[in-house]
Amino acid sequence: MSSDYTLNELMIIEAARHIRDGETVFVGTGMPMVAAMFAQKTHARNMCFVVETGPISPEALPVPTSVSDPKAMHRAAKLGTLREVLGCLLQRGMVDVGFLGGAEIDHYGNINSTVIGDYDRPKVRFPGSGGANDIASLAKRILVIAPHERRRFPERCAYVTSPGYLDGPEGRKKAGLKTPFPELTVVTDLAVLSVDKAEGKLKVTKLMPGVSLEKVQESTEFKVRGASSIVPVQPPTADELRILRQEVDPDREYLGKGD
Repeated sequence: MSSDYTLNELMIIEAARHIRDGETVFVGTGMPMVAAMFAQKTHARNMCFVVETGPISPEALPVPTSVSDPKAMHRAAKLGTLREVLGCLLQRGMVDVGFLGGAEIDHYGNINSTVIGDYDRPKVRFPGSGGANDIASLAKRILVIAPHERRRFPERCAYVTSPGYLDGPEGRKKAGLKTPFPELTVVTDLAVLSVDKAEGKLKVTKLMPGVSLEKVQESTEFKVRGASSIVPVQPPTADELRILRQEVDPDREYLGKGD
């Protein structure tokens, strides 16, 4: 194991570890794309990587700067469309993992990427859903990657752009979503939190090296609870860092110029 890494790098690598070989993974711009590409270069070489703008199974290296970057289309098995990936793949239940980010993530795993404050007169307006609501509603498993700050983890989101467990364990089922009880995992620079399906709420399952449950609580508005067994996140290996830095994001578009 290496000790020469940043929390950003470890967060990306840990998120990638939740992707299994052979799965179909749906991603958008940002760290989710980096994590998916890293998984494809390491332990999940048979993963089918789907970009929300339409490319299916591209060889997209180094990391694209957006979902519209031509690098996201390089040697794709198919240059599909939004209708094909959001409609045909997601609607037919063919996406194993939906990768998301967000401005707010609440106790139930709901995500806000739309607005803070009154919808018509907001304090802050974000880009909105894009394909995020579709992914959260229809993917079999949901992976979220985000920095851990108190303002990002409120008791309840100011606006629910993408559903987690809505308001409890039966929330998605009552809303008529096709995946009523998905696995939902949030990877941050402090911890890994997963939804307890019996309660429909996030619990801490892993802690980043040197981080305590108390530190996670300080950076979270809702009451933090730990799973029955909390384990540490394993640091990256030297080879994992080499692949991430030299092959996936050599220009440090997402890893950070100054890290």
